[in-house]
Amino acid sequence: MKAPERVTNLLEPVVEGLGYELVGVEYQSGRQQGLLRLYIDRPEGVEVDDCARVSHQVSGVLDVEDPIAGEYLLEVSSPGTDRPVFKTTDYDRFVGEQVRLRLHGRLEGRRKFRGRLLGLRGDNVVIEEQGEEVAVPITEIDRAHVELEP
Repeated sequence: MKAPERVTNLLEPVVEGLGYELVGVEYQSGRQQGLLRLYIDRPEGVEVDDCARVSHQVSGVLDVEDPIAGEYLLEVSSPGTDRPVFKTTDYDRFVGEQVRLRLHGRLEGRRKFRGRLLGLRGDNVVIEEQGEEVAVPITEIDRAHVELEP
């Protein structure tokens, strides 16, 4: 689940100040503790030391600002080759790549789509699936992942 926008807005300048891109932030609530997951990236890739560095800096900001009530675990990770999509600009950034879309409801009787990303056209994400163009309203997308080549 996408984290509240205020959490992303709070953490993005910190992560970018360290020289990384904040790909996105997820928050999953739990009975006893939640999970706050940050995805970071940079052109040369992300290693464990990078995640630790960002985690240390972000922890301090979270402790001071306290934007999430209750206890939660902080996890900093690379987006990997199955990159989650958080920003609408990524639909143009990754044109030509394979993408998987899961919808809130159904479109043409389906909730899941997979194909080559053609980009963002107006309020629709357009993919090529089995030789056909499919336009998916961006507001209907629950989750999206770009399958990058390793």
